[in-house]
Amino acid sequence: MTTDSQASTSVDRRGLLAAAGAVATGGATAALTGLLAAGSAAAATATATAAARPTAPEPTAFGPVTVRPGDSRYESLLRGNNFRFVGRPDEIRVVGSTEQVVQAVAEAVRSGRRIAVRSGGHCFENFTADPAVRLLLDLSPLDAVGYDATRRAFAVQPGATLGQVYRTLFKGWGVTIPAGGCPEVGAGGHFAGGGYGPLSRRYGSLVDHLYGVEVVVVDRDGTARTVTATREPDDPNRDLWWAHTGGGGGNFGVVTRYWLRSPGATGDDPARLLPTAPRELLKCLVGWAWDEQMTERAFTTLLRNFGRWHERNSAPDSPSANLYAILIPAHRSAGGFQMTVQIDADLPGADQLVTDFVAAVTADTGLTPTLNARRAFPWLHLTTWPGSGEPGDVVTRRYKEKAGYLRRSFSDRQLATIYRHLTNSTGGPTSGMLLVGYGGQVDTVAPDATAVAQRDSVMKAVYHTFWADESDDAANLAWIRAFYRDVYRDTGGVPLPGEVSDGAYINYPDVDLADPTWNTSGVPWSTLYYKANYPRLQQVKARWDPRNVFHHALAIEPAAS
Repeated sequence: MTTDSQASTSVDRRGLLAAAGAVATGGATAALTGLLAAGSAAAATATATAAARPTAPEPTAFGPVTVRPGDSRYESLLRGNNFRFVGRPDEIRVVGSTEQVVQAVAEAVRSGRRIAVRSGGHCFENFTADPAVRLLLDLSPLDAVGYDATRRAFAVQPGATLGQVYRTLFKGWGVTIPAGGCPEVGAGGHFAGGGYGPLSRRYGSLVDHLYGVEVVVVDRDGTARTVTATREPDDPNRDLWWAHTGGGGGNFGVVTRYWLRSPGATGDDPARLLPTAPRELLKCLVGWAWDEQMTERAFTTLLRNFGRWHERNSAPDSPSANLYAILIPAHRSAGGFQMTVQIDADLPGADQLVTDFVAAVTADTGLTPTLNARRAFPWLHLTTWPGSGEPGDVVTRRYKEKAGYLRRSFSDRQLATIYRHLTNSTGGPTSGMLLVGYGGQVDTVAPDATAVAQRDSVMKAVYHTFWADESDDAANLAWIRAFYRDVYRDTGGVPLPGEVSDGAYINYPDVDLADPTWNTSGVPWSTLYYKANYPRLQQVKARWDPRNVFHHALAIEPAAS
């Protein structure tokens, strides 16, 4: 998947039960400390040889590298993760420092060229591949992760993938963050959009641990400069920090560094400034076949049970808030579907919590699982496994995704609609949805404390379809759009905030929410994503990007002056 948190839809029994690979370690290098026999001829010869040997140059910052049409690298650098969208910018600028970003942005503004920024490239829509974009800024070499003692916070650059972040934080300090479960997603967009993941029910949203940001902004006179903003109450730039706690990427400037420190963390010991990473994760995988047992009643009971368990077990003080699960109903043509569950294996009663959860989800369904396996894995094995959570495969890289928050289980009418679309003749084996556990510690934060306004939801629903060929675009888009529209038919085809739904998640952007053909609710897309926080985001936009340099199809519009 994307930006964020889903377990792979293609996990199988072999993948779950495979042993962790051995870690190869390198040898030590020796250092020359001096010549003990300084008066000998041999020592003199060695000294002369060492002096004549050239020394290795100090490493220099990467870039900037400019790639234009005709360059052999151009086609490879055009595409993000979703091959549906391929732009044709005049220039791709690959940068390796904040100063290079400032220079690139300044040049784009002076020349009047539309600029877009890419870090990991996992955007669901064409925000960085819009035909109007003339300069694509590639931040992937900006990938450092480390501890900043002056700010008592961990610094993460936007090009670092989540896998890099997890590895560095764990190897250096034994800590982690509640970010997504897809290790190849870049930090740049994931952080700014309010990332979440397998530890969010336990530790909250990723942005609840965001201490500060370094952002390249453009003033009204066209000057590009760097601004640092933190959550400190007396920081004059605090509104810019707030906007990056879920306001989404590509709206206010170019983030070149994030700082992370948990709220309330004290002292100078880095190992106490972020959540401690689990030693092991207990992983459970349950699978069902689309066979004669999987009747409409059995299917809808399964989904209803999953939702009602999350209604009852998402309070932040509940032991069950430590458990994270994803139910992954696939189209009938896939032959079956799965549910993945994980929890910190060292928590008291962890195995029993998983057992009770699986029993609650399968209660009264009459279903016999085709797979029910569990095993504990070392933390890094699951969080950094290559390709985990990626949509499609090396060939099947075209996709469309839609999503919505859930305050409670789907209604009976919605469950029947889901069953109908997952058993119709137009869907395919790579079409389906995910129900993702949420809530817990996420819901302890006030809706206006960060830009993430959805603070009483217990699940996220994600609708998806993947395919390989451009010729199949129309059929796949028609299927998923009809599916989504019908699930939310009673609220204008969108997850209108109310008793069941609570809008949408900007890291799963969907331009259909801004299209009156598919959003007939009369409620704008901005309310679905940001609710009551949108006017404040508009004010931040007007202050920090008064020329509207940074924009895309779902960009925040500046407040009227």
